[in-house]
Amino acid sequence: MHTYNLTATDTQTEKDIIQQILINNKYDPNPIQDSKKKKKENLQKQDTERTKWAKFTYIGKETRFITKIFRKSNIKVALTTKNTIGKLLTTKQEETTSKYDKSGIYQLKCPTCDMKYIGQTDRPFKTRFQEHLRDFKYNNRKSKFVQHLVDRQHSIDEMENIMDIIHVTNKGRMMDAIEKYYIYRETKLNNQINDKLTVQPNVIFETLVQQDTHRGLGKTHNQQTGH
Repeated sequence: MHTYNLTATDTQTEKDIIQQILINNKYDPNPIQDSKKKKKENLQKQDTERTKWAKFTYIGKETRFITKIFRKSNIKVALTTKNTIGKLLTTKQEETTSKYDKSGIYQLKCPTCDMKYIGQTDRPFKTRFQEHLRDFKYNNRKSKFVQHLVDRQHSIDEMENIMDIIHVTNKGRMMDAIEKYYIYRETKLNNQINDKLTVQPNVIFETLVQQDTHRGLGKTHNQQTGH
C-alpha cells in the first residue's frame, strides 16, 4: 500500500479493505495505526537517548563562548537566568524598604546656609518631607524649617540631598528624648532652626555635647562656613 503512489482516497480505501479482512478473520483491526504509533515512539526514544542536554546559567559572553564547544556534539545547551519572575516577586522586604520608609528622628539642612532643623515623625520620613515641601510651595509657615526658608528667601532641595535620618524608632519617650538632645546639640553649636526659647538646660545633654566637641563634631555653624 505504501509502495504505490496512491491518492489519499485510494489509500483510505485500501486501509478499509485490510481492516475489514482482519475483522472477518477475528484479528485486531488496528495493526496499521499501532505499528505507526510504535514506530514513532521508537524514533522519539532513540532521539532522546542520542541527545543529551547541558544547562548553563547565562552570565554574558563567557557563557556563549563555553557553549560553542557543544555545537558539534550530541549535547544540546539550555540557557537559564537567575532573574526569574519567581525570584523577582519574592524579593526580601528588607531589600526593597528604603530608610525613608521608616519613622523616627530626622534632620533637614537648609541648602542655602546649612543650618539644621530637627524633627520627629511616627510616619514614613518621606511622607513628612512631602509635607514640608508642600508647605514651602504654598507658603504655609507650619514649621520652623519652612519659616526659615520663606523668611530668608532660601531655596529647598530634593529629599536625598537635605534630609538625614538621625535615629529610627517608634513614637514614645525614646523618640522625644532623642529629638530634644539633637535640638539641644545644634543650639549649643549655634546651628539650629528650631525655636531656641524651648531649649532648657540639661546636664546630661551638655555632657554628651562636650564629648562630641572633644571628638571634633562640635564645630559651630560659623566655624563650618568660615564666617
